[in-house]
Amino acid sequence: MTRYRIHRMKPNARESFRWAAHTGGAATVKEKDYEPGAEIEAPGCYAAWKLLAGGSDPLAPGDLLEDPSGKLLILKYIGFEPASWLVPESNLASSTPAMELAQQRDTLLT
Repeated sequence: MTRYRIHRMKPNARESFRWAAHTGGAATVKEKDYEPGAEIEAPGCYAAWKLLAGGSDPLAPGDLLEDPSGKLLILKYIGFEPASWLVPESNLASSTPAMELAQQRDTLLT
């Protein structure tokens, strides 16, 4: 059996998810849109969904299951799909050549 960590989508993000185009395939999600939830032990993601469906806090579209290896699965209207956390680029990595030239020019002028 696998122990899944549940990540619940926050209400404001859930509303956006609800009205977005529903497509299949991998999703990229933002950590700020999720709250940590409980854990559940089940043989698979659909078994976890089924176990929670009968309780007071079932999984809803947009919620995530994370297995012990860190693999994320997002519940979409069509079933579970792979997901990954969005990793923002650092400010240093987003520096453009034009910005670097301007900085060099400013250094030479001073």
